[in-house]
Amino acid sequence: MNSRQQTILQMVIEKGRVSVAELAKTTGVSEVTIRQDLNTLEKQSYLRRTHGFAVPLESDDVETRMMSNFTLKRELAQFAASLVNPGETVFIENGSSNALLARTLAELKDITIITVSGYIAHLLKDTACEVILLGGIYQKKSESMVGPLTRQYVQQVHFSKAFIGIDGWQPETGFTGRDMMRADVVNAVLEKGCEAIVLTDSSKFGALHSYTLGPIDQFSRVITDEKLHPVQQAQLEQAGLIVNIVKTASPQ
Repeated sequence: MNSRQQTILQMVIEKGRVSVAELAKTTGVSEVTIRQDLNTLEKQSYLRRTHGFAVPLESDDVETRMMSNFTLKRELAQFAASLVNPGETVFIENGSSNALLARTLAELKDITIITVSGYIAHLLKDTACEVILLGGIYQKKSESMVGPLTRQYVQQVHFSKAFIGIDGWQPETGFTGRDMMRADVVNAVLEKGCEAIVLTDSSKFGALHSYTLGPIDQFSRVITDEKLHPVQQAQLEQAGLIVNIVKTASPQ
């Protein structure tokens, strides 16, 4: 996705419905070029075209969250993708930033992605990336597989890195999640002892939810944005984590 297409997508997200003419005027290119961009974005499941307009997808909870702060999450995903080598097998958990990471990796690198996210598996259906979707109980709203079967499948596959989404973090509790069954799947992944990487925007730090992810020494790294408070960054580093702060190109 080039910078013009990112601008188009952000306008559609913010306004809800934008004409081809307005997009052409704002970006300074022809309407023919805008239609080509919209075709590309629609094919990649980022928006939907109607006659003369572009509109956001009428979609599930994961999609809605992915479109929130899209540019920031895209930059986090691009940084995370730079840590993955061609030929690696990685686990990518559910969540909006992780969905963007999966898309980025599938576009750039020859890798295998293991996931419990039905949404991520569907997002990658037209890519050359090999996808292993683990089974289990299907949570319809999150489009995620959970439960004891999923835990068993996690134990039977192997991967070098795991990218994990979180719902909260405080120094006293460590990382936490809002859903008990999804937290259990994350903990099954952490028990494998691979390089576990938290990928999240900084809004999750300071929040607290019911279910523990960890202990914290099972995590290796945090990738987040520059709004993370310096005190929180220091606390994470004191706990033994590498903290990568991704500076965004545009204000969020």
